[in-house]
Amino acid sequence: MTYHDALRDTRFPIVHGTGEMPAVGFGTLFRDLSLTTQAVKAALEAGFRHFDCAERYRNEESVGIALQAVLQTGEVRREELFITTKLWNTNHRPERVEPAFAASCRRLQVDYIDCYLVHTPFAFQPGDDQDPRDFQGHVIYDSGVTLIETWRALERLVDEGRCRSIGLSDISLEALKELVAVARIKPAVVQVESHPYLPEWELLEFCQEHGIILLAFAPLGHGMEPNVLEEPVMTGIARRLGKTPAQVALAWAVQRGVAFLTTSVSPSHIQENFDISSLPQRAMAEIRDDITTRIRFNSVVETGVPGFIPRKK
Repeated sequence: MTYHDALRDTRFPIVHGTGEMPAVGFGTLFRDLSLTTQAVKAALEAGFRHFDCAERYRNEESVGIALQAVLQTGEVRREELFITTKLWNTNHRPERVEPAFAASCRRLQVDYIDCYLVHTPFAFQPGDDQDPRDFQGHVIYDSGVTLIETWRALERLVDEGRCRSIGLSDISLEALKELVAVARIKPAVVQVESHPYLPEWELLEFCQEHGIILLAFAPLGHGMEPNVLEEPVMTGIARRLGKTPAQVALAWAVQRGVAFLTTSVSPSHIQENFDISSLPQRAMAEIRDDITTRIRFNSVVETGVPGFIPRKK
């Protein structure tokens, strides 16, 4: 790989579907939802063309406003964009999948979705309450539907041409293997937490063997403790190369064949996260061999409930 910032233009072909996914992606989950539209516009201006959305984020309308504002200028064409959104846990029953998908398309103001993900492989009680709980505060799961039944409904969206690819988020390797074994249309994308403290090498190997793109969320460790960006290996490489630790972590992801999502409302951080360039092989080896900390910050793969858990060293 050449040592210039063409790395940020990397696109991974969709093997089980159509099109290509830009490796550099922008996530749209914000603490302050009122900042969504301006953040997405700033990301488009910086050069991002891959946007990750979700019904659960409750801001698809605001993302759609930003996308339409730029598309209407003619500076960016819809074909240049890769738009992902996700089916929430309360809509896993097959009869609820198509209405949920259509509602996301309406909110985003698009005719098709590039990739539709099952947000988590856990089904929650169906209904309008996105976080159904019993009187003790425990999540109410739905035992009346299986993941493969939900998946079959997603396959039909691909058959109808409304969705160019489908995939899963927050799934374990074991559950992914089970689905891949029986799926008629294989997952195109698997989105999981991954960063230098959670490299997910075994999952990445399985995905690459089966033509699945691994898409990392929290690629910078979500600012949690222990802090990936304060890891001595990362800061040392950053100093040598005149890059920030964030740029090193993001370049590492793409060079090892992983797409990533970053989220920010700060134009300077958005630009920083886009401006990545290739790392020397020595740096790639250091990150692989010299970082020994292993930690998962988000327990969603065990519960279906998104959320980062602060932990100390």
